[in-house]
Formats: sequence, C-alpha cells, structure tokens
Amino acid sequence: MRATRDGDDASASSSTFASTVLRVAMGLLDRIREDVRTALSKDPAARSSLEVLLFYPGLHAVWAHRLAHAFWERDHTLLARGLSHLSRFATGIEIHPGAEIGRRFFVDHGNGVVIGETTEIGDDVMLYHGVTLGGDSMKREKRHPTIEDGVTIGAGATLLGPITIGRQAKVGAASVVLDSVPPHCTAIGNPAELVGDCQETVPEFEARLGDGGSEP
Repeated sequence: MRATRDGDDASASSSTFASTVLRVAMGLLDRIREDVRTALSKDPAARSSLEVLLFYPGLHAVWAHRLAHAFWERDHTLLARGLSHLSRFATGIEIHPGAEIGRRFFVDHGNGVVIGETTEIGDDVMLYHGVTLGGDSMKREKRHPTIEDGVTIGAGATLLGPITIGRQAKVGAASVVLDSVPPHCTAIGNPAELVGDCQETVPEFEARLGDGGSEP
C-alpha cells in the first residue's frame, strides 16, 4: 500500500510540474514575439525576425531568464539556478533567476552583462554590453538597483546598491552609479554626475523615494 501511495504522489508531482512548464512556455511564446519586435525596432542592424530569433544572445538570455524566474517563483530554485547557469555559459550574460524583469527588455550585444538577484527592471529598458547591476551588501535584503521604465544604460556601466534609476533616464557608458538618478536625467562619469536638465526635479524625485520607493 505504501509503495502505491508513493507512486501516486510521484505521479501527481510529475503532472503538476509538467502543467507548470506548459503554462510558462505558453506565456513565454507571447513574450518572444514582443521581444523580437522590440529588437527589430531598436537595432538598425537587425534584418529579419529569423535573424533575431537565431543570432541575438541578449534575447536568448532574457528568454532563458523568463523561464528560470517562473521556476524560481514556484520554489523550483535548483532548476532555476541550473537554467540560469546554462544560459550564462551559452550567452555570456548572467541574470540571477530572482531578478524581476519587465516587458520589452532588450540587451544589445550583451556579453558581460551581470544582473543581481534583487534587481527590478521595468518595461522598455535597454542595456548595452558589460553592464553590471550589482549589490552593495552581503545581507539577504534588497541590495541591487531598481530600473524604471524606459531607461537606457550604456556599455560598461556599473550600478551598485538599492538605488533607483528613474523612468526615461540615461546612464552613460563606463559610468559608475552609486546614487539614484531622477527620471529623464542623464548620469555620466565615475562617480556619475547628472548632466543637462531633468523634467522632474531632484527634490521631487527624492520625496517620491521617501514615500515608498519607485512608482509601479
């Protein structure tokens, strides 16, 4: 009887896992179509959807992450980490499966990108190669950047800690960003400083962060 119950439990567990994989895969198909359109619109070197599907490691890493993140949220953490590891080996891009990434996320070129566990990325964000979204603490807490909608981060930039990069902001290539950047601003240099004018003033942005962090 016990062997029968164990067999039934194993069968039920396998069925549940298979249904989870199927649901995740179906949702991923819609995101793939959207991501391909995004690549075609943002990269003038892209010639066709087939080219993007086959030869854009940045997208391959994002798709692998979406699957790994789904497993991570369902407590299949070992499987999620394994998939993330394989993706890093295949693409040269490291995205922790715990990172939260929005829609139409595009990594151009991609090699050397590192995205940490508690990173939060909004919609329509674009990263170039060599970007690091890293932590500044060894504690199990929010320790990586929050990147709001529409942000562009240049090649080789390093962003550290639980800072917020406001919507539509830009970070210059090779910049080191240790403080939050208000929306619509541009930050460049090491350490990064704001240049030009911002549509939302710095005090308004700091007040918004004080009221509970980035807006949804």
